[in-house]
Amino acid sequence: MAPPARVALTPAEAAPPAPPAAPASPAVSAETVKTGKTRPSRRRVWLACLSLAALFLLGLVLYFLWPTITGAKSKAAAKAAKGPAPIQVVATAATKGNIGVYDTGLGAVTPLATVTVRSVVNGQLMSVHFKEGDLVQKGDLLIEIDPRPYEAVVAQIEGQLLRDQALLANARVDLTRYTTLLATNAIPEQQLATQRALLTQDEGIVKNDQGLLDAAKLNVTYSRITAPITGVVGLRLVDPGNIVQTSDTNGMVVITQIQPISVIFPVGEDQLPAILQKVRAGQTLAVDAWDRELKNKIASGTLATLDNQIDQTTGTLKLRASFDNANRTLFPNQFVNARLLVQEKTGVTLLPTAAIQRNTNDTYVYLMKPDSTVTVRIIKTGTTEGDQTEIASGLSPGDSVVMTGVDKLQEGSKVAVSSGGASGASGAHGTSGTK
Repeated sequence: MAPPARVALTPAEAAPPAPPAAPASPAVSAETVKTGKTRPSRRRVWLACLSLAALFLLGLVLYFLWPTITGAKSKAAAKAAKGPAPIQVVATAATKGNIGVYDTGLGAVTPLATVTVRSVVNGQLMSVHFKEGDLVQKGDLLIEIDPRPYEAVVAQIEGQLLRDQALLANARVDLTRYTTLLATNAIPEQQLATQRALLTQDEGIVKNDQGLLDAAKLNVTYSRITAPITGVVGLRLVDPGNIVQTSDTNGMVVITQIQPISVIFPVGEDQLPAILQKVRAGQTLAVDAWDRELKNKIASGTLATLDNQIDQTTGTLKLRASFDNANRTLFPNQFVNARLLVQEKTGVTLLPTAAIQRNTNDTYVYLMKPDSTVTVRIIKTGTTEGDQTEIASGLSPGDSVVMTGVDKLQEGSKVAVSSGGASGASGAHGTSGTK
């Protein structure tokens, strides 16, 4: 049987069937379908407008700030062309003046006399005639003890003395009578000798009575206690009405002499030769008393005496300085710093100690030159007294040096002196000195 004949197909018929078309998106408009173009969204339009506005504002800012930027650049360039700015410093000048050489020692204010007043007689304390802390004069009445028992003893001894004086007078009369009778051999010689012995005995009794009377009167005097020295009385140790005894060890009051007063202080044995040379030459050495912080001078006095031996444990010698203490600024047992003026140097170059710089090898200052630059100047120092230092070499009076602001300086640095700079150092004496 013959195969069936093939039927020719057209290309359209031979192609596979097309898939069904997807439904059109509702967001796409009919115009978009017709033209094939999409309209830009509102968000993109808004961002474009903001970008344009930002660019416009940036242009305005650059327009107004450009002169300032270019001016700052020109100033910086000019500043760089001129070099680094001058360093602000405070300067001071070396001066000509006097400075003292002092030996310093921590001493104690020591009264020249301190008396503890005690009673010499026993009795009841009747009255007190001073106020605590008063300055009393020698001989002023301080305390009264009941004198009546001692006045009664005085009366008894006075009566005994009168009786014995009468017996003595009678013995003298008998001796005269017996002497006359012996000349006529009316009495034996032994009777005259006995009368002479009796007269001597009566004289002894009268003399003994007189001594007892003086002692009794002295007790009456002791019942009125007076100040033995001129000084300041302390707190009283007994009150009126108490019975005081001679055996009381505490006493009734303590009197301390404060005008004049002394300060005892030590100096090293190495400083002793210079002091002895001045003392043996008859010079009066001045001594100043300063407080413990060495900030305030309390009083001025003179060297009074030296101790007679050096303390081997400390290698020091004690010195006593005397102060009149007219204003009572020195108080007993107060600790003070005593400054003994050994030598005064006159007409030397002085510089504030704060302007002096030191390193491991040299002592130097930053000397100011006329062109407002500084140079390092090596110096040698001498005596230091308070905030002043003697310049032995390296500077002359009138030279200006840097006192503060040296931490940024080096050789040749350009400086500008601050308007609040310190003035030149004075030549007055300071407080403490070293050789």
